[in-house]
Amino acid sequence: MKKIFLINAFLILTACGADNNNQTTSTESLPEVQDTASDAMHSLVPLPGMEDAVPEITQITTVLMRTEAGDISIDIYPEAAPNAAARFIELVEAGFYNNTPVFRVVPGFVAQFGINWRGDYPAWQENNFDDDPTLFALERGTLAFAKAGPNTNSTQVFINYTENNRLAAPQFNFTVFGKVVSGMEVVDAFVAVGDPNMGLDQGQLWDDGGTYLESLDEKPVMIESATVLASP
Repeated sequence: MKKIFLINAFLILTACGADNNNQTTSTESLPEVQDTASDAMHSLVPLPGMEDAVPEITQITTVLMRTEAGDISIDIYPEAAPNAAARFIELVEAGFYNNTPVFRVVPGFVAQFGINWRGDYPAWQENNFDDDPTLFALERGTLAFAKAGPNTNSTQVFINYTENNRLAAPQFNFTVFGKVVSGMEVVDAFVAVGDPNMGLDQGQLWDDGGTYLESLDEKPVMIESATVLASP
């Protein structure tokens, strides 16, 4: 049975997994990965009070995400959140995010994606990975995995539209692993569809997303492809 886990953080931030009835290529100009070095350039900011706990960022992997609204360049920081960064890169390299919808857009909060109903991809939704420590601020443009509780991260990711540091509280523990470094205006142009807070029906997307999307009068923005440009 497909499930939809919910977690309430002022607004509900959904991950994968409760009952369907409980719905709530041109890359030449883009930056490549930084060489391992103590002065790798990044734009992450420590959470207040965590300035002495954050790791040194020496590696950056860049992902190009092409969407119907335009291209987005995302820097991934393995040292900021090793488990999350590794899973995101793994999913990108597996083609998981290709031809998938940005199914939840809450202006002033988050844009969320990461459901693929095709082939063997649905098996990923139960392939959870452990949380990383939450050390960096959830500022505008940062990425974190959506989840339903401790260690339930799998495929769904959200991009913050604004500073959402309340989501770093221990009872939520959403962890930044990357940041949009080019194309945030594209993210701002994502269309809000479905329920104003919940977005599209996740159960229907997992079951038969193609048919479900075709039935909609208003379509979400689709991610056409996601590609790792370079890795450490």
